[in-house]
Amino acid sequence: MLDIEKIRKEFPILETRVYNKPLVYLDNAATTQKPKCVIDAISDVYATINSNVHRGIHHLSQAATAAMEHSRDIVRRFIGAEHSHEIIFTRGTTESINLVASSFGETFLRKGDEIIVSVMEHHSNIVPWQLLCERKGVRLRVIPMTERCTLDIEKFRAMFTGRTRLVSVAHVSNVLGVTNPVKEIIEIAHGRDVPVLIDGAQSIPHTSIDVRELDADFFVFSGHKIYAPTGVGVLYGKEKWLNAMQPYHGGGEMIKSVRFENTTFNELPYKFEAGTPDYTGIIALGTALEWVNSLGIANIAAHEHALTKYAIKRLREIPGVRIFGEPDGAAVSFLTGEIHPSDTGTILDHLGIAVRTGHHCAQPLIEALKVPGTVRASFAVYNTREEIDAFIKGIERSIKMFS
Repeated sequence: MLDIEKIRKEFPILETRVYNKPLVYLDNAATTQKPKCVIDAISDVYATINSNVHRGIHHLSQAATAAMEHSRDIVRRFIGAEHSHEIIFTRGTTESINLVASSFGETFLRKGDEIIVSVMEHHSNIVPWQLLCERKGVRLRVIPMTERCTLDIEKFRAMFTGRTRLVSVAHVSNVLGVTNPVKEIIEIAHGRDVPVLIDGAQSIPHTSIDVRELDADFFVFSGHKIYAPTGVGVLYGKEKWLNAMQPYHGGGEMIKSVRFENTTFNELPYKFEAGTPDYTGIIALGTALEWVNSLGIANIAAHEHALTKYAIKRLREIPGVRIFGEPDGAAVSFLTGEIHPSDTGTILDHLGIAVRTGHHCAQPLIEALKVPGTVRASFAVYNTREEIDAFIKGIERSIKMFS
């Protein structure tokens, strides 16, 4: 069992008061707060070993490089990858997907080819593929939902053609909190020799990930969703794909040699890490993952699942509340009668309660639900039942105000 009160004391921001009320932070699907060990890790880098990595023979450069590469190995172990050089550091999930869309797309896709995504995708897993479609004459196809707000796997099976080149889907919907059957999706796609990218932005903080057990070809996530700093993320790719793909960015670090006549590229992973990386953020990412490991991802998941189940139970006790989908993750989206989600969010904010409202960067999904947007409450390891009770009281108050 986790000592939640002890864990909460590791997060300085949770002492904040909003409109003279205690902060209740339920916007963790957007970004998590940071424990003091992660904040300290950032400060320690700048105070003790700050120097550009991979470039110098002096002590500070060597120390910073060693710390960054240690973080790479922490990530490798955290997601079960076979090789550290299959871990590419990026600015986040968005850049990781853009990297694959550009590099995989330029290398393997031709006019008339097809990419499959789902109706549940975040814009970050839609727009990069649309840009590729415009550049290359590729077609984007979309897995629909069932009436229960789950992906229609039978229709997915029928979508493959001889021109299908890639499937790219979210592990967990950032709107619905629904876990998609990605292992089954991968098995279906691989049965047709089609690689799969899994957007793990919403799953990485809440469940154990083993990319080899999933057999994912690509897996992407953002550090800021799992207690690490903003501006750092990960692309895992199978070695065979990364070796075959063209580089995404050009510049320092991704080269072996440069001549005006031609350039030869560096080995993995540096082939895809042009320029000075956010080595401070990368080192702090390693600290965050080790902190998660110290608690145990299974313990975190159990706590968050209990919170989500409790929140759903309390919401269903309120007349007029409509919950979308059947959440099994750490988020729940809902509407209260005819009240606009922004109005609900504003009332909650004035009560010190932070939730997310709107389309959640998933407009096609919101349009499929035929609503203007939703209110989303999302949970992390430091949240409590008492906070959910305060949240429920806030919902009830907003209904009274608008009734």
